[in-house]
Amino acid sequence: MNQEAPIIVGLDIGTTKIAAIAGRKNEYGKLEILGFGKAPSFGVQHGMVLNIDQTIKAIRQALENCYTSNPNLEINEVYVGIAGHHIKSLQTRGDIVRSDTDAEVSQKDIDQLINDQYKTVIPASDQIIDVIPQQYIVDSLQNITYPIGMSGVKVGANFHIITGDKNAIRNINRSVEKSGLKIHDLVLQPLASAAAVMCDLDFEAGVAIVDIGGGTTDLAVFYEGILKHTAVIPYGGENITNDIKNGLGVLKTQAEQMKVQFGYALADEARNNAYITIPGLRGQNPKEISVKNLAHIIQARMSEILDFVVYHLKQIGMDSKMLNGGIILTGGGSQLKHLIQLTEYTTGVSARIGYPNEHLASGHIDELTKPMYATCVGLILKGYNDYENDRKALEENYITINTSYKAKEQASGKTGHEDWVHEEEEATLSAAEIQERKARERNASLKNFLDRMKTKIIDMFTEEEDAKL
Repeated sequence: MNQEAPIIVGLDIGTTKIAAIAGRKNEYGKLEILGFGKAPSFGVQHGMVLNIDQTIKAIRQALENCYTSNPNLEINEVYVGIAGHHIKSLQTRGDIVRSDTDAEVSQKDIDQLINDQYKTVIPASDQIIDVIPQQYIVDSLQNITYPIGMSGVKVGANFHIITGDKNAIRNINRSVEKSGLKIHDLVLQPLASAAAVMCDLDFEAGVAIVDIGGGTTDLAVFYEGILKHTAVIPYGGENITNDIKNGLGVLKTQAEQMKVQFGYALADEARNNAYITIPGLRGQNPKEISVKNLAHIIQARMSEILDFVVYHLKQIGMDSKMLNGGIILTGGGSQLKHLIQLTEYTTGVSARIGYPNEHLASGHIDELTKPMYATCVGLILKGYNDYENDRKALEENYITINTSYKAKEQASGKTGHEDWVHEEEEATLSAAEIQERKARERNASLKNFLDRMKTKIIDMFTEEEDAKL
């Protein structure tokens, strides 16, 4: 295992469960799972925190279970998935005109482009969660995926901006922080799930990720390596459970158990003569439930969810010919029997189940390969992507500063580099930090002056004593 790589923790705050997974990449680039814990979720509905105290208890329980799996873990910072009805997205375009046209397009230019998009005007009650570049434009050249290193005066890009309700985001932040953790970043759940179940070929071919969670179904569409669309469909596994509960007159726990053990997403595949016996309450007679009727209830709700998927695909002009990679079903709801057949029938697009073992190293427990943990595994991968990008940016910044220093040294004939280092460092500091540094330098100079004076006075008295002797 690569001991230099950081341990990154993904926290999935879902409607039915809260899961915490800690992982570290090994020397082969695969994810080693170092800790895993989960707990039932009672304070979240449709992906939104509605009871902070209950959510805190569930997060702490998941963390305790994670520590139990590995007592040597120390968890302070987490990547958190976000979903819910309040999530929205919009497309924008941004451009900058570069002052130094002789220099190559750098990461600094790209960062400026992205940062400018955070000033996009959105409703006052909303907050920008993420800004995702799609395609870049350098002067007259379009559809560029990686502009760094190119030459040009004007650099622009199309962006996919994801927003969410401020209060909903604030409730997630409070729940996590009161659990004793710090949020490193909030990540849209379908993007995290996509990272866990997709490979580079999937991104290129064109796929739609359908993450069927407890409270919502999240959609992310990729084409030619670009995120084309995201959406949150306000139905999930909890809605199916409630439909069974109300339609068959059973308890919610019984409805959930029947859905998991005997549920079919395609009613034609259920046997006509198969029945489930439910114990009666308080001495009442047992109740017999038809597996066929159960399947009809499940299929009705799943068909509604898939109709939403078809609607969103049509909205962005993505038909079956463009989605060569098909639809990837993931999340806990994807484990319903015959869901692949129903998906293909409803959408006209080939479908498969996405398991989060694409990037996992061997040796992990089998439970982690279930689709319901795709979001959590994807959050860790998102953390590693940030870590590697930050490290690359630091290396590029060091090379830039070093090159600039050498050029200045040659131009000036100086042999020392302290002045240039100070100049380059101060360029990256705020005004307050520069003032603080200058105050420290003045204090250090004053201390050196006083030390020299003290030494001279001591020497003077020593000389006078020697003269008397």
